Amino acid sequence: MNDIFDKIRKDLGPIGRHAKDSHGYFSFPKLEGELGAHMTFRGKPVLVWSLNNYLGLANHPEVRKVDAEAAAQWGMAYPMGARMMSGQTRYHEQLEDELSAFMDKEDTFLLNYGYQGCMSAIEALLSRHDVLVYDSECHACMIDGARLHMGKRFVFQHNDMASLDNMLEKAAKVTKETGGGIMVMTEGVFGMAGDQGKLKEIVARKAKYNFRLFVDDAHGFGMMGRDGRGTADAQGVQDGVDVYFGTFAKAMATIGAFVSGPEDVIMYLRYNMRSQTFAKSLPMPIVIGALKRLEMIRTRPELAEKLWTITRALQSGLKEAGLDIGVTNSCVTPVMMKGSIPEATNVVLDLRENHGIFCSIVVYPVVPKDVILLRLIPTAVHSMEDVERTITSFREVKKKLEVGAYRGEKVADMKA
Repeated sequence: MNDIFDKIRKDLGPIGRHAKDSHGYFSFPKLEGELGAHMTFRGKPVLVWSLNNYLGLANHPEVRKVDAEAAAQWGMAYPMGARMMSGQTRYHEQLEDELSAFMDKEDTFLLNYGYQGCMSAIEALLSRHDVLVYDSECHACMIDGARLHMGKRFVFQHNDMASLDNMLEKAAKVTKETGGGIMVMTEGVFGMAGDQGKLKEIVARKAKYNFRLFVDDAHGFGMMGRDGRGTADAQGVQDGVDVYFGTFAKAMATIGAFVSGPEDVIMYLRYNMRSQTFAKSLPMPIVIGALKRLEMIRTRPELAEKLWTITRALQSGLKEAGLDIGVTNSCVTPVMMKGSIPEATNVVLDLRENHGIFCSIVVYPVVPKDVILLRLIPTAVHSMEDVERTITSFREVKKKLEVGAYRGEKVADMKA
């Protein structure tokens, strides 16, 4: 009989297999100091483009004050137990009501986590008779939710409406036999490439194919649409989204998530989402803090305006410098270069150690073998000086990559 640990010791997985060389630097890095555009990495100051802190609320003094006061008043334990049993409070209900009004939806269910909540919502909504049709580049939490589905599922090519039509035709044939329904699933903003899901075009197909639409808008909520109401609002199809999923981890810079939709559907989720039924309620300081963050999203348009000013300057500057930022039409800013994994290693080393710029790197198997993807997340707390410095550094790195300067020995020492 084999020990189940044997296979683990032989293969840590497609990313984990590089852990010996990457842990603590390329993966699981430690950014220290006050949250913001400038932090410390391995004892050195760095300009950070890797924080999901779009509106700058993570360290906003008004938010910090409310967080601290709520923690002092309630502690981190209250309320104890799952919401269905003993973890319900009027503040949880208030946050749900305010989110429903903000999102122009009948009802909202507050969730503990984005990843866990998205998976569980998908699983709860679908029976084995139903068919799930989803975009090939949906986030991992949505893919894991799809894996929990016991019925048929079809994948359409990313933002390809002809492919979607083909998959919907297949789904319709299945549901004629099973008696189930169809749910289409996509993202408002795709977090890697930054392009928006084609929500308007998808909604236009609902009359023909009779499906329900589930949208994960993690990178759209708070940034896109009227006062941050999201990507569907920006595209003018808020009513066409049947189930809207948003997370607090991006615009709000905190823990938690929510799902909004018709009152009867949300009530069903309250009683059937296993990840919430059997999980402790969100602690009161998180809920009180989220109420403050939502208020600021609604009433402080200058935060989003600053974010978009920085975003436009960064993206236009990178393009003018000859860098490829793909098809992004959101704040997510990918920079794509051609090169091997060893070259990618040196690009990041050069940026962090010699230029003092920290951004996330994505390589194979997430992207093709010859692609280096550096993802930048602009925020309202970045400055135009930060943008100019970054464009200058990326221009220099691009030139060095093109002449083969990163093919040899490491360009910098990783040791702290």
